[in-house]
Amino acid sequence: MIRAALLTTCGAAPTIAERPAPVPADGAVAVTVEAVPITPLDVLCASGTSYFGPPSTPYVPGVQGVGRLADGTAVWFGTSAGMRSGVDGSMATTVTVPTVDVVALPAGVPLTLLAALGLSAVAAHEALTHAGGLTAGDQVIVLGAGGVVGQAAVQLALLGGARRVIAVARSAAARARAEELGAAVAVPLLPDDDVAAMADRLRHAADGPIDLVLDPVFGVPAAAALRVLRPGGRLVNLGSAADATAPIESAVLRSGALRMIGYTNNGLSTAERAAALTVVAGHAAAGRLTVDHEIVPFDAIADAWARQDAGTTAGRIVLALL
Repeated sequence: MIRAALLTTCGAAPTIAERPAPVPADGAVAVTVEAVPITPLDVLCASGTSYFGPPSTPYVPGVQGVGRLADGTAVWFGTSAGMRSGVDGSMATTVTVPTVDVVALPAGVPLTLLAALGLSAVAAHEALTHAGGLTAGDQVIVLGAGGVVGQAAVQLALLGGARRVIAVARSAAARARAEELGAAVAVPLLPDDDVAAMADRLRHAADGPIDLVLDPVFGVPAAAALRVLRPGGRLVNLGSAADATAPIESAVLRSGALRMIGYTNNGLSTAERAAALTVVAGHAAAGRLTVDHEIVPFDAIADAWARQDAGTTAGRIVLALL
């Protein structure tokens, strides 16, 4: 028998239950799970309101995790739990996963940190490089720099050759943390901000042309950042934490010949995802990449799930299964 987090009702928190140990099918492997993040995607899928449709219940949530194969190899793995019916996820002491969804990790990677980074860091890396065309010497604005994607993006932009990063975040603590992680300056996002006022603050913070904006928030911050991009500059959107819509003017886009690019991890092939994870894991193993996270015992999942659902977490919650 194994222990698993079982979700029986959409919108409720999962509870720990015992289940029969899974047996790998052809083309799959068993993973002894060590750590699993609770991500916004997990909670969204389990709510039954995502664009994937309501999941069939009961099921084990968790779209990613880290653990070890039978031979001791440390791995990251992904699942489609909550997005595809009949699929159990990562929140169990042992899981079976298609081999194609398993990525071997380099020696020395702290597994709980890699769990916290996971697909959020993949999104930051790929949005900057693959979608955004990050080039050595670019000056980059990272909106939403207090979140897991934003924290990773500040560091990954500099690791990818950016000469300077401007971070934008609501709280003073998040701005201070962004500067600790390498941002040259951190700009506040104020509750009553309009596009013009925020654009002025970004211009004041810039040191020369702004080449690239990483945008996990949309809304007013995205519209303001577009106004300060150099001609031909790029904005990559990968979320809508601030607003689902943005007051963007056609003249701003046309006059600067700007490019707005949408990004989602769902657009990656398994090989592309594995390559990005390998980069992220390498930086984490070398101590070059981190994000704020807290480690919570598996038995405390109900409280941790509720805090993630309420948006009251400080960084990523990682469940420790061992």
